Amino acid sequence: MLDQLSYKDKNTFLQNVHTAAILTYLAALLLLPLILAHPLYLLGVFLIGILAVVVSDAAQECLPFLVMGIWVAVFVMILNPLLVQNGTTVLFYGPELPVIGRLRITLEAICYGATMGVRLMAIILAFALYNAIVHPDKVTGLFSRFAWKSSLVVSLATRMIPSTARDLSNAREVQQMRGVNFSSGGFRERLKKYSWLLEVLLLSSLEGSLATAEAMQARGFGSRRRTCYNRELVRPRDYLCFLSGLSALIIGVYARFAGYANFSYYPQLDTLAAASDLIWLGVIILCLLLPLILSWGWKHWPYLRSKI
Repeated sequence: MLDQLSYKDKNTFLQNVHTAAILTYLAALLLLPLILAHPLYLLGVFLIGILAVVVSDAAQECLPFLVMGIWVAVFVMILNPLLVQNGTTVLFYGPELPVIGRLRITLEAICYGATMGVRLMAIILAFALYNAIVHPDKVTGLFSRFAWKSSLVVSLATRMIPSTARDLSNAREVQQMRGVNFSSGGFRERLKKYSWLLEVLLLSSLEGSLATAEAMQARGFGSRRRTCYNRELVRPRDYLCFLSGLSALIIGVYARFAGYANFSYYPQLDTLAAASDLIWLGVIILCLLLPLILSWGWKHWPYLRSKI
């Protein structure tokens, strides 16, 4: 699982976009499922997320999160019709239950549970995409310009988990080479063996903290205004990705409050597809598709890569 949590540079288009632009695009993929209620809008955003995973060559990193999201979504889809008794279209009458009463399975409850499952998978997929295509150092570097103390704390905290896991694995391998078998013996004996690992891990963490503090002091951290060794260039592709994500988010908010992206599940289902709903859905999909089309051109058209 730690391999999926680590960033892998594959030199894809979305990985080469400016950090602010790709964060705006991912924010649209995250906030649109939270804002919109229409099932077609939610399904469209989810499919765009799937396509973004494919074009970013991040299927291996995102698949465990997507599988987890599918299981949770199926659980929600099954649980909601059992607990929610609202809806006028009754599909099945069940026995009397102690707290709920007589079991009523309605079409509206099933549709609402399925829609919430799609929303949940879209949100999980947005976080998985962030983990796969956004470099954590670039994010902390972006926010360190106006919140350098908080960025330092976040950077050290995110570095702690993989470094601690690596130190623990190394200590375990060293103990095994010395003849320690962690799977043999009783509970107290195995607990004593693992306590050795905790001692080694504590010592290595303290030594790492001292080394980090000495390195920061040698570089004059906090003594004066910080400098930046590497600056991200702003290119035409960055403007296009930033505007596409921001436009999709603004249009989604407008469609939601204007009533085009609303959908009522109870007490009876609304009409699924009106002409005005489909128009705004198409505009949002086109905005979200623009970076993915550029990603395809980046991969197959060297001339376009040189221009953007």
